[in-house]
Amino acid sequence: MPDLFPFSGLRYQPAALDADLGAVTAPPYDVIDEEARARLEAADPRNAVRLILPRDVEPGDRYRRARETFEQWRSEGVLAADSPHLYIYRMAFSDEVGTARRMTGVVGALELSPPGAGTVLPHERTMPKAKSDRLDLLRSVRANLDPVWGLSLASGLSTLFEPVIAAGGPAASSVDSDGVEHCLFPVDGDLVERIRATVAAAPLVIADGHHRYETALAYQEQQRAGGVDDPGADRIMMLVVELAEDQLVVRPIHRLLSGVAADFRSRLSDVCQVIPLGPNTAEGVRQLTVEMDRTGSMGLVHGSGLALLAPRPAVLGPDLDALPEPLRNIDAARFDAILARVGAPPEVDYRNDAVTVAAMVAKGAADAAVLLRAVSVAQIDTVAEAGLRMPQKTTFFQPKPLTGLVFRSLDAD
Repeated sequence: MPDLFPFSGLRYQPAALDADLGAVTAPPYDVIDEEARARLEAADPRNAVRLILPRDVEPGDRYRRARETFEQWRSEGVLAADSPHLYIYRMAFSDEVGTARRMTGVVGALELSPPGAGTVLPHERTMPKAKSDRLDLLRSVRANLDPVWGLSLASGLSTLFEPVIAAGGPAASSVDSDGVEHCLFPVDGDLVERIRATVAAAPLVIADGHHRYETALAYQEQQRAGGVDDPGADRIMMLVVELAEDQLVVRPIHRLLSGVAADFRSRLSDVCQVIPLGPNTAEGVRQLTVEMDRTGSMGLVHGSGLALLAPRPAVLGPDLDALPEPLRNIDAARFDAILARVGAPPEVDYRNDAVTVAAMVAKGAADAAVLLRAVSVAQIDTVAEAGLRMPQKTTFFQPKPLTGLVFRSLDAD
């Protein structure tokens, strides 16, 4: 079962900064576009984006530069290590309808185990390019710079955190650009063992960070194959949150299509019902997503119009029936079945905001888009328990934990 350990977290030291944590923290690397990257770099020379998305000054030197930057910040006292702790992590935010929400988990160093071994269950497939980039960075910096996000199937985990939060203010806090408040509370004493025992009572599902988890496994294997005794490489920093509806907000990730053939829409019509729903406007997109949920359909943005997209049972039924039962009503899997019939375009990109996706099509940044429905917490649980994986980029968990509230050096546990 999952084994979560305290670790000596490296944290930004307020006395060494001339700015608050908001200037030096960053979102996870895979949601940062080029504009956001430049904005984070300009916010402060010690922003964590310089570690997770380093730039080349000379060709191929970005990973070395990330290592040197990390070492420099430690030597200058910008980052300093705590004594070993677990860390309660709370995010306070408003959801899409304005309801105040709280998501609370615990950050620790999780003992690595192969996906599917019963301890850690993946729920999505991964892309090789992203894994190779993260492996090069891990090998160079030898640190977990942002936490992988795991969902615990053990009930009652969330209730263990409340006394610590009620007892006093956080050791570190920051409000991100979306207005989400992130707070970190170090934990020691008897509560550490109670949290560890609860986490160990049931498997974990990887919610976010499949690439980084598989990267850590690859690095562990490389170290062992080379005869290197490297205990730090046997664990990974993970945020563990209880798999419960009140703790999670799961949004879909939509598909942007570029380079589609001229007859793309007619070919779609052969395998799906394409039901027009009016012009491509922000309000139209919002109404489309309501109709998608009501009818169990996907959405299509093509040219200046919107439409519902419903697979034709007589055509796609055998393809969907061939899928494992837990995947048959997951739109990302249905989308893959459609592409197998009509032909995949040269480029598929991924975005989580439907209005933004539709606007990109309207501006010509993509030829078309397929909008997907969100999966439920119950579907995530069912797929993982069955030992299956959803297609890549199926789930977008929100809000995202910040990079920079705490780091874990592989040489400091």
